[in-house]
Amino acid sequence: MSVIVEFTIDSDQFVLGRVLALDPDAHVEMERVVPVPTSGGVMSYVWVQRRNPDGFETAVRGSESVRALAALDVIEDGALYRVEWGEQIESLIYGLAETNATILEAAGDDQWHFRIRFDDHSGLTNFHNYCTSHDIRFQLDRVYTVAEDQDGGYAFDLTDAQRSALVTAVRDGYFEVPRRTTLGAVGGKLGVTEQSVSENLRRGANKVLRKALLSPSA
Repeated sequence: MSVIVEFTIDSDQFVLGRVLALDPDAHVEMERVVPVPTSGGVMSYVWVQRRNPDGFETAVRGSESVRALAALDVIEDGALYRVEWGEQIESLIYGLAETNATILEAAGDDQWHFRIRFDDHSGLTNFHNYCTSHDIRFQLDRVYTVAEDQDGGYAFDLTDAQRSALVTAVRDGYFEVPRRTTLGAVGGKLGVTEQSVSENLRRGANKVLRKALLSPSA
């Protein structure tokens, strides 16, 4: 049975986080990590939210760890990039690739939240052993199976942070007209920044609304 793991990690604990943190104005979401057998390295695909991409591209290309950076899709306030890492570096992204982890969600700036899936518990064990042997420290937030997640009610595929933000916002009247609270007040209750609350609300609401309103083929 597949296992889902949620954890939080500081950006300085893995090479991708350190490199992407070179541009403090960028917010990054990682989609997937792909091994490159010919070079022994990996490629990662990341969405970057930033109105001016020049600073991000300059910072990343200036890193000795990056072999190549390519913008695949560009939109008004961000872009999808492919980052190719030039050599085997002891880092979280190599651990994800080596243990065949599937990235369900990964986003952050100074701190990252990951939600990943392994085919079984052995994958989780291998990933934990990799992180331990490479001195990669993270905070484990939750470990569960898909069945356990569905037992709790509607399976909207929310992270704990998204669920907490939505529940608090609804309970305090953020979505009412007129609003009875603010993003800052919701963030204050949860102990997170206003930006973090905004992002969790948008992502969480998108998941709930797509499940509730759209057909599976939509």
